[in-house]
Amino acid sequence: MSIRFRLLASFSTVFAVAVVLFTLISYLLSVAITGDMKSVSRFYKIHYSLHPLTDEEETIFLDLKYMAKQDSEQLTDEALLAQYDQQLKMVQAGLFVRRDDELIYASPSIGEPEMRSALPAYDAANLSIRSTLNVGNRFFSYAKFDFPYPDGSMGSLYVMKERSPFAELVRTLLPILIAVLLAVIVLTGLLLYRYLTRTMIRPLEVLKRSAEQIKEGDLQFELKPHSRDEIGQLSQTFEEMRRRLNESIQLQLQYEENRKSLISGISHDLKTPITTIKGYVEGIRDGVADSPAKLDKYVGTIYAKVNEMGRLVDELLLYSKLDLRREPYSFERIDLAAFARDAAEEAALELEGRGVTVDLNVMANAPIPVLADRSKLKRALDNLIQNSAKFMSKPEKRIEVRVAIDGRHALLEVTDNGPGIPAESLPYIFERFYRGDASRNSGTGGSGLGLAIAKQIAEGHRGTIKANSIAGEGTRMTIRLPLADNGNEDTE
Repeated sequence: MSIRFRLLASFSTVFAVAVVLFTLISYLLSVAITGDMKSVSRFYKIHYSLHPLTDEEETIFLDLKYMAKQDSEQLTDEALLAQYDQQLKMVQAGLFVRRDDELIYASPSIGEPEMRSALPAYDAANLSIRSTLNVGNRFFSYAKFDFPYPDGSMGSLYVMKERSPFAELVRTLLPILIAVLLAVIVLTGLLLYRYLTRTMIRPLEVLKRSAEQIKEGDLQFELKPHSRDEIGQLSQTFEEMRRRLNESIQLQLQYEENRKSLISGISHDLKTPITTIKGYVEGIRDGVADSPAKLDKYVGTIYAKVNEMGRLVDELLLYSKLDLRREPYSFERIDLAAFARDAAEEAALELEGRGVTVDLNVMANAPIPVLADRSKLKRALDNLIQNSAKFMSKPEKRIEVRVAIDGRHALLEVTDNGPGIPAESLPYIFERFYRGDASRNSGTGGSGLGLAIAKQIAEGHRGTIKANSIAGEGTRMTIRLPLADNGNEDTE
């Protein structure tokens, strides 16, 4: 059973119950107004057919009517009329007798100065003997009988009972009121049904279509919640699921693209030394290296290419472990200034033969404590220094290792005076196998993993790395690490 049908059935049930209850209340109200259940069947009849008197009152009225027909002269006896009025008073009614235009008896219990002028005119045919009338602000129902006196004068007797004006108002307006209330109930039900359909069914249909889109593999859409209720929260959760699923698929596609790029890069970088090794081995086999000097040269080249391949495989293995978070870190508290000093001195000795000067600049007068894996952080710093030294082309080749504090972080910077990095290449230099040299010349471009490894190591230390470069002036690589005294003692 659909939700739409359930809502329709629910509103129909509510409507039916409301109609039944309203009918029952109307019935009880009519009983309360008329005073007996029998009169309910005549409740909606017009005034002249309404029974205005109770059984006791009707009995007294019939006695007086019989008296008027048989001996109307008795209706001039005030004592007799007072006896009948007393009987009527006991049932909250009263007696009025008129002779011509003069009231010869008026019930004291229903004293009304305007009664004489309000009584209906003489009707010898007695066509309307039961009706209602208004006297001032009072409302009465009555039974009357018109008769002639022996002397020919016109006589009328009235058995009258005061009623509430509300009864007449209800008799007049109750059918209209019932119709209006039924219309209001129906209209309210339709409006509620429309409101709930718009606030429940339509969002659910949107969710259904969205789920079908996801089933078909279409995640390029946005589901915007239009309310803050449970369905709005469901839509928001569904949109979050779609967004994360889309991100997961995009990430998977990116991983797939990276895998293809990785395979392509490995293939290219391994193919060149393998081709070189193959050529020199064939030269040795074919006797091209026919002298000890040539043989040493061939063997030396083969050995260098094998070492190059070994370094590539080692860097690739390290990068893969870092990328998959499978390389364990051994964090310890170190002084970054002392660490940089040792690394700079070691690099200066290594690069001295290539004419590269390595300077250290510590912008602090106190130790700079950080939590770091000493070997991995040194690997990252060495990669940055070697990357700078690799592209030096000016007569004076200079690299500066700088250590400073920036707020709650420590900065480890490597600045060179090389040719700089082209602006179009700067956003991609930390990607694996990326080289600004399209020819992927390993003599200048390296393996393409050095900066990518440095980035992974920096992020493994909960830090960041970025590059700034000005063409023709040089490049600055900055590793930003949190200070150990900033609540970062615990490590993962």
